[in-house]
Amino acid sequence: MTTDIANSHATAQKKYFKGTGALQQILAFASLIILIIFFSIASDNFLHWSNIEGILLSTTVIGILALGTTFVIITGGIDLSIGTGMTLTSVMTGVFIVYLGLPLSVGIIGGILSGACIGFISGFSVSILRIPPFIATLAMMMIAEGLSLVISGASPIYFSDIEGFNSIALGSVIPGISIPNAILVFFFMVLIGWVLLSKTIVGRYTFAIGSNEEATRLSGINVKKWKLIIYTIAGCFTGVAGVIMASRLNSAQPALGMGYELEAIAAVVIGGTSLSGGKGSLIGTMIGALIMSVLTNGLRIMSIPQEWQTVVIGFVILLAVYFDMLRKKNA
Repeated sequence: MTTDIANSHATAQKKYFKGTGALQQILAFASLIILIIFFSIASDNFLHWSNIEGILLSTTVIGILALGTTFVIITGGIDLSIGTGMTLTSVMTGVFIVYLGLPLSVGIIGGILSGACIGFISGFSVSILRIPPFIATLAMMMIAEGLSLVISGASPIYFSDIEGFNSIALGSVIPGISIPNAILVFFFMVLIGWVLLSKTIVGRYTFAIGSNEEATRLSGINVKKWKLIIYTIAGCFTGVAGVIMASRLNSAQPALGMGYELEAIAAVVIGGTSLSGGKGSLIGTMIGALIMSVLTNGLRIMSIPQEWQTVVIGFVILLAVYFDMLRKKNA
């Protein structure tokens, strides 16, 4: 019975990709191309390799956060803690490496596991305590923000004396090619996420829970356990984003992170994932993250004031949610 419902939802997922999901991804990709053409006409510097590299680099953190929260949103949930959660994992990475003097690899793993713990706590609140995802993750957002300030003493933790830490994001493992490692990590996380969502039981149950949680439960699937696992996986993505952010800045900034969750969620919705759950793809999320980065970079290169950039991004988020509501209504 469990296998039957998993297979039925897998079939529904394939139909989604052939229908509205595929159309949404095509529209998102077309929007990305239109933005690139517009900004390349508006500024001669837009298509310079250094600027393209900057766009890809700026996509990494938001993109990795968006990849993780795609899993949560497909289940019909939401995670507002990923921005400050990312900050807390950066701070914890600094604590492990700078304060405790642990080896670089151990500190990085510790930072990622810190993200997993944040996801686990959110998942426990949602699945076991049955607190609505919005409230549970909003509380986790505030807890993570406070802990970041308390643990760091409200001061940045610098990695200047840690050899090789900055190279995690800004170094290059490919000889002769100037592609920062952070970009490679982002695409590697896309691959990992795609495999989990498309080729494993985790992905099948993620779609099943989002499509019809009650039917999934009645089929014999332990929904509470799988929700806990899904939120924990999303937390691992948050942990990776925190390590990459700390490496890019060569410091853990405890006041950073607020607002990242909105951009990540916008990227997910722009990419075609439904806020009502049951539908989505990581390729679409990747396109959505690129759209957000291209838009921000294009506005900046056109010398649009920062406050107006924020206004435009806000409208993009509003439109993304509105079009998701239209998709839901039409469905």
